[in-house]
Amino acid sequence: MNNARLYQVLRGPVFSEKSQMLGDSLGVQVFKIDSNATKLEVKKAVELMFEGVEVTKVNTLNVKGKTKRFGKSIGRRNDYKKAYVTLKAGQDVQMADAGEEVANTTDSTSETANNE
Repeated sequence: MNNARLYQVLRGPVFSEKSQMLGDSLGVQVFKIDSNATKLEVKKAVELMFEGVEVTKVNTLNVKGKTKRFGKSIGRRNDYKKAYVTLKAGQDVQMADAGEEVANTTDSTSETANNE
């Protein structure tokens, strides 16, 4: 497995009530992953992307897309694969939020402007 493949494995985090409760209580993080990814690839990708994190267990599942109506026609959402990644006790994945970074930089510049 090369690093280029590992960077393509993780598609993004899943933000839901269930995933937040699992993260808070059991230290489990939930990710959308590539549909062809294996558990070993997911483990190595998480350890590569988030330095200092040890993965103890990975559970994967295929989520079938829901059938939805759009007026008279019937459509279908895409299928995707999801991974529940259990981290070693006491560890957490820090996901950067672009909005917080922008807010922090604007706050620091406004403070320096006020001090002058």
